[in-house]
Amino acid sequence: MLFAQKKVSIEDSLKTQLDANTLLNSLFSKKSATARADTTQPEKNFFWAVLPSAAYNPSVGFAIGATSAAGKYFGDRHNTILSIMNAAAYISTNGLSTLELKHNAFTSKNTWNLQGALQVGKTIAKDNGLGTGRRSIGDGPFHMGDEHFDDNPDEFPIKYTYLKINERIYRKITDHIYIGAGLSFNFYDNINDDRKNIPITSTHNYMYSIRKGYSPYSYNANGILVNFQYNSRDQPNRAFKGIYADFIFRANQGWLGSNHNAIQLKTELRKYWSLSDTDPEHVLAFWHWATYTVAGSVPYLELPGTASDAYGRIGRAFIIGRFKGPSFVYNEAEYRFPITTNKLLSGVTFVNVESANNQRDIKLFRYWEPGAGAGLRLLFNKFTRSNMCFDYARGAYGSSGFFLGVNEVF
Repeated sequence: MLFAQKKVSIEDSLKTQLDANTLLNSLFSKKSATARADTTQPEKNFFWAVLPSAAYNPSVGFAIGATSAAGKYFGDRHNTILSIMNAAAYISTNGLSTLELKHNAFTSKNTWNLQGALQVGKTIAKDNGLGTGRRSIGDGPFHMGDEHFDDNPDEFPIKYTYLKINERIYRKITDHIYIGAGLSFNFYDNINDDRKNIPITSTHNYMYSIRKGYSPYSYNANGILVNFQYNSRDQPNRAFKGIYADFIFRANQGWLGSNHNAIQLKTELRKYWSLSDTDPEHVLAFWHWATYTVAGSVPYLELPGTASDAYGRIGRAFIIGRFKGPSFVYNEAEYRFPITTNKLLSGVTFVNVESANNQRDIKLFRYWEPGAGAGLRLLFNKFTRSNMCFDYARGAYGSSGFFLGVNEVF
């Protein structure tokens, strides 16, 4: 161990912790926040909290909204992982709006695990083309019939609306090992390359879509999922120890409404090391996330890249979709540490790198784009270990930004 040796139970630790939910409740109670924090009620099986939120993100501008986090044990807490449900909604100065509902539920003794998400909204992103290795990367010149398309490595704003529905179910086959299946439906509509004086035929989305046989204005990517998972984390919101590994085989199918068939392999690995028995919040964490297109093609806005994970947290330091490609690989390391003794405030430092190809002259792993930063954590709900996350990061090509989220990035 790197710190003190005496181990403290979770129940004893909770008695001394103070969270934002307790602070808000104390405003409407005669009890002080400290007094309310001492009443842990460890036997309670359902926890819920909601907070207003305001933030700035380089992709969305200034945003206001509300965030809710809930947790419930559907079995004995000693042999059942806490199930979590999150909901969020916001609008921003850039004209964006979104509603997100997500869950990660475990039945008694973790026999079944259900993971799913519903996301709907409208957004705008700055589109820099495919691959890594240059400030902005064009898709290369090509011919389609009698029409010639010139390469254009410029950046273009792109607006669109989306609806994403993803549901997976896992069955435990032995300790920590699960197999499962699922469905994913992703719809992109009202796509508008806000190109000003540049012909639409020069934008990245248009050129890619024409070459791959998609409409540049609307497309779908719907598929079947087959999953293998290993999960030994002590808690899904903010793990102190354990391993999470998920391997997903995805097959987009025309009979499900997908514009084209495609096969993708998605891999994810997370590892957590708690560095102290007395202060388990001292954690070193590692995250690997990758998607490989094995066959076929996916629509342009469906290509894996920066912030394309389920919670949109990949690549702090860069805007949404800054780097992307048919195949994409991401690695991140983070150190987490408490700041106040009541655990209301904690902090993180992190570094990350990402790489993408373009199926032409840029190969995967040839170029890596780095980012790094630090952040502050406000304990949202101590029973579910939910945090409000405030991060600042800088990356390649002078990129930087503030990033807000609920729960740890991974």
